[in-house]
Amino acid sequence: MKKLILLVLLATGVAGCTEAPKDQSGYPITPVPFTAVKVAPTSFWGQRLQASRDVTIPLAFSKCESEHRYDNFLQAAEHIKDSTKTFEVTTGFPFDDTDPYKTLEGAAYLMQTHPDALINGEPIDKYCDRVIGIIASAQEPDGYLYTVRTMNPEKPHGWSGAKRWVAVEDGSHELYNLGHLCEAAVAHYNATGKRNLLDVAIRFADCVCREIGPNPGQANVVPGHQIAEMGLAKLYIATGERKYLEQAKYFLDQRGKVNPKWEDIGNGGYRDSLGYIHRTNMYSQSYKPVTEQTEAVGHAVRAGYMYAGMADVAALTGDLAYFKAIDRIWSNIMEKKYYITGGVGARGDGERFGDDYELPNLTAYCETCAAIAQVYLFYRLFLLHGDSKYYDVLERTLYNGVISGISIDGGRFFYPNPLESNGGYERQPWFGCACCPSNAARFIPSLPQYIYAVKDKSLYVNLFASNETTVKVDGKTVSLKQETNYPWDGDVAITIQKAPSHFTLKIRIPGWIRGAVVPNSHLYRYEDGKKLSYTVEVNGETLVSPTADGYFTIERKWKKGDRVEIHFDMEPRLVRANEQVEADRGRVAVERGPLVYCAEWPDNSIDVLEAKLEDKPSFTLGKKEIAQTEVVTINTQDLTLIPYYAWAHRGKGHMAVWMLKD
Repeated sequence: MKKLILLVLLATGVAGCTEAPKDQSGYPITPVPFTAVKVAPTSFWGQRLQASRDVTIPLAFSKCESEHRYDNFLQAAEHIKDSTKTFEVTTGFPFDDTDPYKTLEGAAYLMQTHPDALINGEPIDKYCDRVIGIIASAQEPDGYLYTVRTMNPEKPHGWSGAKRWVAVEDGSHELYNLGHLCEAAVAHYNATGKRNLLDVAIRFADCVCREIGPNPGQANVVPGHQIAEMGLAKLYIATGERKYLEQAKYFLDQRGKVNPKWEDIGNGGYRDSLGYIHRTNMYSQSYKPVTEQTEAVGHAVRAGYMYAGMADVAALTGDLAYFKAIDRIWSNIMEKKYYITGGVGARGDGERFGDDYELPNLTAYCETCAAIAQVYLFYRLFLLHGDSKYYDVLERTLYNGVISGISIDGGRFFYPNPLESNGGYERQPWFGCACCPSNAARFIPSLPQYIYAVKDKSLYVNLFASNETTVKVDGKTVSLKQETNYPWDGDVAITIQKAPSHFTLKIRIPGWIRGAVVPNSHLYRYEDGKKLSYTVEVNGETLVSPTADGYFTIERKWKKGDRVEIHFDMEPRLVRANEQVEADRGRVAVERGPLVYCAEWPDNSIDVLEAKLEDKPSFTLGKKEIAQTEVVTINTQDLTLIPYYAWAHRGKGHMAVWMLKD
């Protein structure tokens, strides 16, 4: 830490920025910012936020120190000051710069939920300013920021190419780094009002806009690993500078296009007259123009980020071809490539989607980052269309595919998240390729922004979590308090604390209670014949209202103290997969509410990989403490099942989500 403090005073540059426009997201539905929602500390998600504050973000920052992430920036800064000084690359990957970026993004969210957080005994805001100073010190005079080239321009990282951008479609990750920098910068600016990181992102983005594009003298390339599209869209919203949106759209529109003058170098590669390599492969979703794509293919994280970026650009530009392409791709995921746990990416080879219905369990990859990318996509599709089906799968992915990758205490992680284990999996405190831990550090603190949304006179309640919020609905202030023990039971109470006389409350009725495992899909079905129900009361009076787009709508004159009480029946359910999913034939899975359950070795005397359920099993509920946190268990026959996200907290051993059943 002393080294960090001593060297942080290296000079930084400052760039101009126009005033941010109001409500320019382009989406028909307006997100509620994370700054407007305070999650109760004792709730399910409050515990996760607390773990981020106490463990995940401090750990991620400490790893940035011990794993030389900051050293990269400091060495690049030394070369800028004295070009005779060059340094050997001390880090494993050219995208390691993003670990500080992603952790700063999470810290920005955390400053709102836990402003008293400390990093190494120092107030979080002050620590972040020091890190930002180090990052800024490594930025070249023209705005370029890529430490593994700047510290030694003649001998950069082996994936970087001989000059800027030449390998950006292969392995350099220069534009991937830009995307995460923009995401972090906008989050930090929104949380603190400070421009120090925002100005760094603006200068790098300006450099990219000058040097990459369709004009003579520019590099005509696209990101090999997407996220620049999302980051640039956010930078446009924050600054009002349209060139950032145009650059994001350029990156999308150029994918899959081949200039006949390029040299074919094989394996989907082409070299242009300036030496830049272009890739037209499925791995990075460049095999055809994005508006012509119909299925989810290739690297699952890159794909998810690209699809989310397409949604942003579609909303901001109104491009109907983008809308249609995203809807086609989403349907393909839901119908043929989506795990019951909400994970995606069947194959470890290439960390990618498999073929249709290829959903193995033991070898399932289901990278944590890919699940996070799906949440980004589903959220944007909801903002575009306003249908609860997108939140149904967002919730499934959130409670299962995402948090399975992050230990309950916030300090150990999974890279892949299989649905079966023969004892070979163990949570790790960090990885050499650390994208998943640092992604967890940025994602979990952002959770409050997903609970509510607003459109005109309507306030959407999309997730159920104890919290308090104050938002603007049709320009007027609405304050409410939500109390619930969800996901352990289905009771939710919403108390109006302040409201105009009229507004509409739209409460999501989850797909799992309406009999849909996955919306608009035959990939999974409930096979137990149960019919769950729900009730909604206002001040003790039961209401009846047809659902529209999956929402129960209450339009009325509200007053302070009005209380809405919702009850969802929550029982264990048996799920059967489509017969075309070979790995799940003759097997069923058990879920309750939004949680998928699994059988794990510490709770059972039999081998859970051979466990077989009765024809009509009966279930009872129990409780168990895992990682010093109480969870609801499901008991049947001689089996005890725990929530899938809680597995692998008690050592290595067998685990199964899908169990044999006639």
